[in-house]
Amino acid sequence: MTIKVFLEIVEIRTKLASLFPFFVGVLFSIAYFDQVSWVHTLLFFVGMVVFDMATTAINNYMDFHKAKSEAYKYEENIIGVSGVSPLLVRNMIFGMIGFTAVIGLVLAIQTGWLLLFMGGVCCLIGIFYTFGPIPLSRMPLGEVFSGVTMGLGIFAMTVYLNVGQNPPFYLDISFIKGTFALTGNIWQTLAVVWASLPMVLTIANIMLANNLRDLDTDIENHRYTLVYYIGRKKGVLLFQLLQLFCYAVILLGMLFGVYDWPILLVLLSFPKIRKNLQQFKKELPQPKSFRFSINNLILFNGSYLIGLLAMIILNKFS
Repeated sequence: MTIKVFLEIVEIRTKLASLFPFFVGVLFSIAYFDQVSWVHTLLFFVGMVVFDMATTAINNYMDFHKAKSEAYKYEENIIGVSGVSPLLVRNMIFGMIGFTAVIGLVLAIQTGWLLLFMGGVCCLIGIFYTFGPIPLSRMPLGEVFSGVTMGLGIFAMTVYLNVGQNPPFYLDISFIKGTFALTGNIWQTLAVVWASLPMVLTIANIMLANNLRDLDTDIENHRYTLVYYIGRKKGVLLFQLLQLFCYAVILLGMLFGVYDWPILLVLLSFPKIRKNLQQFKKELPQPKSFRFSINNLILFNGSYLIGLLAMIILNKFS
């Protein structure tokens, strides 16, 4: 297997979906909690990217294995097109998952067992998102699972790793006494969940855009996604509403003290995103329509990062 084929199997170009919750989580930890742990952050980043690659490889492996269309199997799926042994791909997946598990265990020992629980839940969803007799991605809740797992899961774990003093949530376990206690701060936890919503929604929209584009192919390959049940027209409306609600999250968050006023820099992305939403509707179901969901994710979350960075700078010099 060449490096080029490996990068195609893991779809390295799609990793922005997991990078934004991570980087926003780091900046939110600094802006809201005034704390950061660079060592834990770096270790988590490596494990996160490797696991993200593993889940994408599982997706391609399962699509190849379950494909009903021979044309798709050998003319579109990267495993069939490249002629790579499916057994090699499977072993590669196991290796990446094992590597991630080691990093997760090291971090859990250093920071607390709650990370092991959060990471375990996210990993299980990530694996069964495309694996098993009925993968989650082939069900109507694929958008929910992808958005919550990556948008909230990665974000919350990043904050947890960086906020070592008075964390918003913490699990204390005593194996000697056989006791456990989950503690935390309700308002800080709600702030973390609220701040994750833009990533949850924009990542869900990537899945939704993919399903809107591939509706006909999905039906041919027995993938009955949300779009199959609600149709393209309502699917497009949902796509637009999810993106626009991201701006409501920012405005309400500032009103309730989650953000300071520099976060309003996010609003600068609105004209271009509004245009992208119109273009997306116009170009469906053409393959190139999918790029608008990626562009919106980059535009909104990129401006989100800039707004948080401006908050950090303001707090430092105020």
